[in-house]
Amino acid sequence: MPPTPRTKIGLVGCGAISPAYFKGLKPYAFLEVAACADLDLERAKTRATEFGISRACTVEELFATPDLEIVVNLTIPSAHASVALKAISEGKSVISEKPLALNREEGLRVLEAAKKKGVRVGCAPDTFLGAGIQTSRKLLDDGWIGAPVGATAFMLCAGHERWHPSPEFYYQRGGGPLFDMGPYYLTSLINLLGPVARVAAFAKKTHPTRVIASEPKRGQVISVEVPTHASASLEFRNGVIGTLIMSFDVWAHTLPCIEIYGTEGSLSLPDPNGFGGVIRLRRKENKDWGEIPHAFPERSRGAGPADMAKALQSGRPHRASGELAFHVLDVMCAIHESAEAERAIDVRSTCDRPAPLPLDLVAEEMDA
Repeated sequence: MPPTPRTKIGLVGCGAISPAYFKGLKPYAFLEVAACADLDLERAKTRATEFGISRACTVEELFATPDLEIVVNLTIPSAHASVALKAISEGKSVISEKPLALNREEGLRVLEAAKKKGVRVGCAPDTFLGAGIQTSRKLLDDGWIGAPVGATAFMLCAGHERWHPSPEFYYQRGGGPLFDMGPYYLTSLINLLGPVARVAAFAKKTHPTRVIASEPKRGQVISVEVPTHASASLEFRNGVIGTLIMSFDVWAHTLPCIEIYGTEGSLSLPDPNGFGGVIRLRRKENKDWGEIPHAFPERSRGAGPADMAKALQSGRPHRASGELAFHVLDVMCAIHESAEAERAIDVRSTCDRPAPLPLDLVAEEMDA
């Protein structure tokens, strides 16, 4: 048999999230992380040594490397669009950490530049490719709860300044609970139910400043630029009505992560910030909830770039697509706009539901 073709990947941004990607990309035999880069070259060299990457370089050197096909963009949110545009200008496909951009205008520029250059755009989260959400998608598509009627999604915590070493960007434009954590929940909901048509929301900034409680910046004060508690009603194009609450202002709660309610039963999904988790189902004839075993293999961060690489090799659409990410961005912008305008906002963009993964895949493979 001929050797499996290997798609070469370059990773930009060697900060806190990068180890999860270095580890998550390693099992895929058709990938090679050939280079990593950071504004701090020493940090890139440290990560290269730690994870056995053959080359650490400057960001400019990585973009200029001719045989790299995909750039994985792990920079801070305010740099996502500019880094993506630079990679695209060098003829490389790019898959970014979430969100795609800070606003619709930036997001559209990224999509349009990629279309002109003939390359692809992708975006995190790729957690919806994990066993938890994929099994839930299979249950939903196979009619286990009948026709979907409603959905709820909740992410409530007390804020990231308690644990993150550099939490400032979580309270700047592109941060807050909606732009930071909302993509996990909205991407999963859109994967399950399809695109959103309209939103109506309220939002508030509870505290004007936050104090960092983690090292090495303990005691520093952060100015809060964005809402830290948002509650939205979502009208999906298929008629499902959803409720989404995202907060950095809640110390404790007993709410589920995501639930889908149908004509024949209810489905409780695991945390979409992870790849696995417990799935629970209760049909109308049941007296209690039952746990559903995963029908798909466990995965980790890197599934999105791996799926893009296979899609480039075969020509099929990739699942964590730019269109999906732009629709998520559009919904989030509409939620903030609805809260400010005190009225419902139509969501103009749309996207296709990503294709589900086939059942017979192993964790180290993606379908061609």
